[in-house]
Amino acid sequence: MKTTRQLLRGFAAVLAFVFLAACSDSGMGERVLAARPPGGDFVLQSTAGPLDTKALRGKVLLVYFGYVNCPDVCPVSMAAGAAALNALTPAERARTQMIMVSVDPERDTPAKLKDYVAYFHPAMLGAVGTSAETAAIAKSFGVGYVRQPNRPDGGYAVDHSSQTYVVGPDGKLMDMLPLGVATDQVVAAVRKLL
Repeated sequence: MKTTRQLLRGFAAVLAFVFLAACSDSGMGERVLAARPPGGDFVLQSTAGPLDTKALRGKVLLVYFGYVNCPDVCPVSMAAGAAALNALTPAERARTQMIMVSVDPERDTPAKLKDYVAYFHPAMLGAVGTSAETAAIAKSFGVGYVRQPNRPDGGYAVDHSSQTYVVGPDGKLMDMLPLGVATDQVVAAVRKLL
């Protein structure tokens, strides 16, 4: 019987293969380096009404794409974002906004997102759009996500990218922070833009 550690190693190896395979051009073995995605402004729904990133000019945005029912990656990323917000001074925090954009518009509502992000930090915002809006925004940020088939209980998972996107006060995508990045690196990325 395999241990949990062996299963996790196997899963990590499969993920590494998938991500490395995505770096080749039509299977020709040539490595292709993708340009940084452009990012861009978006308008989605929150419990306070439309959330328009243009209205947040002057703030550094930490944008994360996830979903409320995510069992593992989202809680880790949101907790890391909360730790970074808490490490900022109050003045820096006032000029920084973390937003979780749902990649599960079928189940996530503005109210569910509000409760979810508030669990991690009261200053975080959650936003959701239609399936078409979500796809367009995800494409502009280079976010991948795939809804998995329903399980017997009716639930399902959504596999998704795990980066946190750092948007400068001018609205331009400036950095993409990987899952597991240290709090001080997130704080440094924010402070560099304030």
